[in-house]
Amino acid sequence: MLEKQVLKKLLASAFDVPVMVTYWDGTSENYGEGLPAIHIKLNTKLNMKDLTKTPTLVLAEAYMNKDIEIEGSIQELITSAYRKHDSFLTNQDGFKGLLSKFVHSHGEKESKADIHSHYDIGNDFYEKWLDSTMTYSCAYWIREDMTLEEAQMAKVHHILDKLDSKPGQSLLDIGCGWGTLIITAAQEYGLKSTGVTLSEEQYAFVVNRIKELHLEELVTVKLVDYRELGDMTFDFVTSVGMFEHVGKENLGLYFKKVNEYLKPRGRALIHGITGQHEGAGVDPFIAKYIFPGGYIPNVAENMQHIMNAQLQLDDLEPLRRHYQRTLEEWYKNYMPVFDETVAAYGEPFARMWDLYLQGCAASFESGNIDVIQFLMTKGPSGTNLPMSRSYIYKNEK
Repeated sequence: MLEKQVLKKLLASAFDVPVMVTYWDGTSENYGEGLPAIHIKLNTKLNMKDLTKTPTLVLAEAYMNKDIEIEGSIQELITSAYRKHDSFLTNQDGFKGLLSKFVHSHGEKESKADIHSHYDIGNDFYEKWLDSTMTYSCAYWIREDMTLEEAQMAKVHHILDKLDSKPGQSLLDIGCGWGTLIITAAQEYGLKSTGVTLSEEQYAFVVNRIKELHLEELVTVKLVDYRELGDMTFDFVTSVGMFEHVGKENLGLYFKKVNEYLKPRGRALIHGITGQHEGAGVDPFIAKYIFPGGYIPNVAENMQHIMNAQLQLDDLEPLRRHYQRTLEEWYKNYMPVFDETVAAYGEPFARMWDLYLQGCAASFESGNIDVIQFLMTKGPSGTNLPMSRSYIYKNEK
């Protein structure tokens, strides 16, 4: 009975929307005013000691194993918890002391293992719910009626347009994913493009795509750690959704490498998930099951590393609402293939991705995290750029 009493007290202040909770003994309780649109079923007792230390991990594992079932929107539920600043689910003060447990060394060997655990699940898995561009990062919604594919291509064009490149110049994409950016840079902008990845699945996909499109003269992909490119230099460096993976201890080195790979007066566009407030930078569920070794830096951390790397800021653009929309679109694509995912990978895995996609959408919706594009110059800011930012948007329709 003590576990139930403690949990009831915690749940009473966890959300700002009405919620019904059915406990393991069959009794139900309504929390909040109004008719509950969300029903949480607790099928077994939870370990209260672990729950109060790492609530997101304990509850996520319970959901994966069907010890918890949720009827209604998980995104709405988690967003509601973020709005309740005193909710035990989102107050991470008690978790900060456990940060070292979930942040491990991020040398080249560890980086390859971490990337393999997420991106080498299999291209067929991602093909089920990504769009045809196989772009696994924040899209850019110029218009509300855009398809996901159109919004992903708009993001690629937005990045390349910010660089204000000229045909014949060179570009390095650190963490090139399935290659849409480097291929578009070559086909539409005339850039000689190089991509690097540690994912064997992505590497094989990009190599095949380059051959199919007969782009061997313009596009190269390397299966190599971004730190091991020697003395190669480029007019431009891009990196989309990458710095979140390098580890807290390597962020400074990452931005220094961006500087090293740029020619004098070269430009970099770095796009990644960050925060606009102080925080632990790691969620234990995400760290254990989704992105091992990952770390979300806040804006101040990134700016300090940018300055230390002798780069100067040209432009900073938050795209939080765009990533919320992207995740919502991914979730719409994922649910029709949920049963296929269960058959291929098991129900805990399928439920883990259900929770991950909705939970991340909630985190962006609430402002807990953001995604920001940093445009930088190796040298005085704005070198060789138009005086007005209007050049960025001249092709957007």
